[in-house]
Amino acid sequence: MQRVAFIVDATGERVDCLLNPETVEVGRQAGVRPRGSTGGHLVGAGQADDPVLFTGGGRTELTVDLMFDVDLVESGDAGPDVRALTGRLWQLAENSAQERGSARPPLVRFVWGKAWNVPGVIVAIAERFDLFDLTGAPRRSWLRLRLRRVAEPDAAPARGYDAELATATQAAPVPAGGDAVAAVGDGEPAPGFSGVRFDLLAVDALGNPHRWRALAEHNDIDNPMEVPPGAVLSVPPRDGAS
Repeated sequence: MQRVAFIVDATGERVDCLLNPETVEVGRQAGVRPRGSTGGHLVGAGQADDPVLFTGGGRTELTVDLMFDVDLVESGDAGPDVRALTGRLWQLAENSAQERGSARPPLVRFVWGKAWNVPGVIVAIAERFDLFDLTGAPRRSWLRLRLRRVAEPDAAPARGYDAELATATQAAPVPAGGDAVAAVGDGEPAPGFSGVRFDLLAVDALGNPHRWRALAEHNDIDNPMEVPPGAVLSVPPRDGAS
C-alpha cells in the first residue's frame, strides 16, 4: 500500500489515504461532439465519418481505489468504525463551497509523491465495507472515487505533465547495490504513519519510486509505513531493475 493525500485548496486541510497498488485509472474525453442543426445531427454524405464540432475544453477524470482500516491507525484515533476515517472524503463530494453565488464541491488536489498533483473536484464516490464487529460497525473500507480535473488553462496540463514527469523520473545519484540509505521523515506523521515516504526513499535508493517493493523485500519490511525516521536500509543490487 502506498500513501496518497487529498489537500483542500481553500483550507490546506490534508486527508491521508492508502492507495491500492496499480489502481489509478485516468481517462480523457476531448471537446468534440457531433455537428448538428435544428433538425438534428448533420450526416456526412460522401464522407467516411459524420462531421464533428470541436468545442474546446474536454474532461479528464481519475478513478482512484483507496483502502481504510481502523487497525492501521494508532489505537483510539479512529474508534471502532472505519466511517470515522472515510467521512471527510464523502463531505468533499457535497456542495459545501460557494462560487459566484452557486454551491459546488470544494476544490481539492490529489497528491502522490512527486509525479501526481492534480486539481479537481470529487464527482462520484462509493464505498464497500467488511470486517464488521459485533455491533455492526465496519472496521475496513474499500473506497472508490472519481476526481474530475478543473481549474487549469489550456496550455497548463501539457506543461504540467511534462514537468511532473521530468521531476518524477529525473536522474538522481543512486547508491550501488550493497550500500545503505537512511530513512528521512516527511514532516508531521499522520496517525498510523511513521512519517517516512517510502516511495521517495526508493527514489534515493534505486532511482525509481515504483521499486519500493523491491527495497522493502530486500530489508524484510512487511509494512513500509512503520519504518521509523533515521532507520538505515540496505540497497538491493540493481540487476534486473525495471
